[in-house]
Amino acid sequence: MLTSGDESYKAVSRLAVGVAPDQALDVTDPESWIGLDFGVRELAWQWPELFYSNASPSGRRLVWGPDASLPTVTWPRKPSDAELALALCHPDGRIRGAALCHAAERPALLALVVIRCTDWAGPVRDQARAFLAETPPHRLAAHAALILRVGRRSRGGFAQELLTEALRGGPAAQVEALLNSGDRATARLAHRVAVDRRLLRGPRLARTAARHPDVVVQDLCAEAAVATLGEGTIDEFTQVVVPLLASRQSRVRAAGVTALRRAGRHADAEPYLTDRSAVVRACARWVLRQGGTDPVPLYRALCADPTARPAAAVGLGECMVREDAELIRALLTHPAPGVRACAVAGLRALEAVNVDDVRPLLDDLSAAVVRQATTALLPWADRLPQELLHGLLVKDRPRHQRVAAVRLLRAVGVHAEV
Repeated sequence: MLTSGDESYKAVSRLAVGVAPDQALDVTDPESWIGLDFGVRELAWQWPELFYSNASPSGRRLVWGPDASLPTVTWPRKPSDAELALALCHPDGRIRGAALCHAAERPALLALVVIRCTDWAGPVRDQARAFLAETPPHRLAAHAALILRVGRRSRGGFAQELLTEALRGGPAAQVEALLNSGDRATARLAHRVAVDRRLLRGPRLARTAARHPDVVVQDLCAEAAVATLGEGTIDEFTQVVVPLLASRQSRVRAAGVTALRRAGRHADAEPYLTDRSAVVRACARWVLRQGGTDPVPLYRALCADPTARPAAAVGLGECMVREDAELIRALLTHPAPGVRACAVAGLRALEAVNVDDVRPLLDDLSAAVVRQATTALLPWADRLPQELLHGLLVKDRPRHQRVAAVRLLRAVGVHAEV
């Protein structure tokens, strides 16, 4: 909230950002400042009488003409934060520039100085940048989210570079404070700087990779955590690799599986041959091969009884051994729906789909099986009998079967609805 100044100016600032009269401006939200900047310009054109100016004797007009005086702004007294904020957002660059002269005295308005660093008026932009360059690093860090937001603009690189340099050369606590920022861009930058400065140890990097909601931070921290592994001691494995392997994110688990090779524990990759993620399965096969173990016999043994690990069928298909097509095809009639679905996926991976074998699965009671069968049959949709597909559209059919029929009919140019 703009905490001082004339109430009329506060009311104008609230009107500019579209908040109710009894609400305060959220100065912690970058969008509030950006909204204020845009909103004030709109209001200045629509209701110029709201904005103080010396362009006319009344000081309440915003008019340019051959005989009009140049727009300026002066205050009969020291301007309040609210008055100065509106002047910093004024449509006329000369008024914005005049307001910047007072900005050094008002750290609460630093956010608007950041925005003026991308100003379309060169003199205003240069003046704001000169002021921002003298700003203490901790104040820049406090406005990291706004700086990175306006950094996307065509002239927004200056403030972003200042912030990055401040974090790279400032105290570690300054970076630490931004690691848990709710702003995605801020959290990414803070983690990138922390990794470059080696501020985080391997176990913490692994935990962050396993739990952080942002995929960029996950990848960054997972890669950095693996890089911290030394000789593969028990402590390192427990504190770094185990959290990565336990992550719900497939890319993080893949990094953990790959780290098994660095830790010298190739055999520990075997359980991940049947991971639900294709990326993790591929990493597990690579680690086993690096340790001298061929994953194909392991997959074949698992396919003998795949109920507990149904992804064995798709993993075997991903090994691309053509002789295994019959073994996978035999699992299309397995009683467990998960095995049937993975068998179809395995045949797709092996490029050994037989239309006559997969077609009966369109009638399966399992939605997962029907989805896999539909995907496998789409390239050959023109070879499926139309009466079969129209029969699946009957209203008493399960929805997943009707959706499959619609997808296959549309693939051959026939319009259909569920």
